[in-house]
Amino acid sequence: MATSTDTGPTAGGYVEEFRSFLEETWLGYALVLPAVVLMGVIIIFPTLRGIQLAFFEASLLNPEQQTFVGLQNFAQMFADATFQSALWHTVLLTSIAVSLQYLLGLGLALALKEKVPGAGLFRSLSMITWVLPIIVMVIIFRFLTQTGFGPVNVILDSLGMETAAWFGRPGVAFPLVVLMHVWRNTPFYAIALLAAMKSIPETQYEAARLDGAGPLQRFRYITLPQISYVSMIMIVLHVIFTFNNFDIVFLSTGGGPLGNTEVLATYIYKQAFQQYAMGYAASIGVVMLLIMMAFTVVYATLEARD
Repeated sequence: MATSTDTGPTAGGYVEEFRSFLEETWLGYALVLPAVVLMGVIIIFPTLRGIQLAFFEASLLNPEQQTFVGLQNFAQMFADATFQSALWHTVLLTSIAVSLQYLLGLGLALALKEKVPGAGLFRSLSMITWVLPIIVMVIIFRFLTQTGFGPVNVILDSLGMETAAWFGRPGVAFPLVVLMHVWRNTPFYAIALLAAMKSIPETQYEAARLDGAGPLQRFRYITLPQISYVSMIMIVLHVIFTFNNFDIVFLSTGGGPLGNTEVLATYIYKQAFQQYAMGYAASIGVVMLLIMMAFTVVYATLEARD
């Protein structure tokens, strides 16, 4: 009687498998390499160069001449009243804008969740503010508050109230900047939170109703816990976006009037391209980078929990 013995993979089979593995691996590396090089050129190298520049006295007018000053730029920064004011405005703008965006977006999402006529159309139209170019949004707000013929001033004048160039008023310019952030980003919150709410099984709400839970209890114990992950991701991302935002403030007020809307991003721009103090501007950028790294760690932790 003949018997067969399975000797398993041969040496040639192992070699072939290893060669196939190498081909697949190197192909993957080859496909990823252009993106890695591009990231290195436009992200990693400028970041490292900026960190290095923070320890030097360097002028944009004479970039070849750089003097190592150690921590002098950082010492100057923390003694700089304008920097402290810009940091405070940045934190205040981020805190107020992100809080209002979330609360209004949550309220809008709850309203859109209800099956009422026209909800779909309103949901589509509400995204216009988010997709609108920032420069167009700033022009709209500047037009609305324009002295003389702006609709806001026309209405105030007809009511016998004071009119003004509101973006030039120290006590009004900052709230207007906050309003622009809220007006632009609230619909994005609403759509993201609405999508999270739609994923909650309706049976949970029906069971809660049968148990006698009211609307507030259903929101607190069913809706809120199940949209918490999306909420945290949205909040962390918009904290980063708002903290780093440059264009809304720069295009609307330029950091004025009298520095009342100066934020870190606009202050860095002025130090680098108006005062030509590249080293000092880089040191402020390093501080912003460290703050944003903390939020990035939070974001990465939340992503890992998914």
